[in-house]
Amino acid sequence: MKNIFLIAVCVLSLGSAIANEAAPLADDPLTEQRLISISEEMRCLVCQNESLAGSRSDLANDLRREIRTLIKEGKSDDQIRTFMVERYGDFVLYRPPVKPVTWLLWIGPFVILVIGIAGLLMYLRRRNGFVPIVALTDADNQKIDAMLNAADKKEG
Repeated sequence: MKNIFLIAVCVLSLGSAIANEAAPLADDPLTEQRLISISEEMRCLVCQNESLAGSRSDLANDLRREIRTLIKEGKSDDQIRTFMVERYGDFVLYRPPVKPVTWLLWIGPFVILVIGIAGLLMYLRRRNGFVPIVALTDADNQKIDAMLNAADKKEG
């Protein structure tokens, strides 16, 4: 029993000896804070639905390293965004600027919604045109009343 305990202690201590301590991302916490705020506004070009700050892809790591370098060089946030847009296009921004190149991106969902509503209205109008309007005669009304009365008697 003593041997098993010693082996377990050795294995556990070996595991902790191999584990590396998390490396700090930057020497300056302000640099890291700026990096996070800038990279949260940018899209990972590999994942596309994740921010640059949240992505763990190799490209995202490279882009964060590039942003960190630009911050250390003294570039402003706008200069860094401009650099990234010049290099990767407006797609890198979660909120691209409204300009002729991005009009479809901004207006497209609304155009699709309007087309969908118009198509639905056309379909409903056509469908209503195919349904014949039939007026019930007195004999039909009497048959319906008789059926309802018979159903009420069965329930009661």
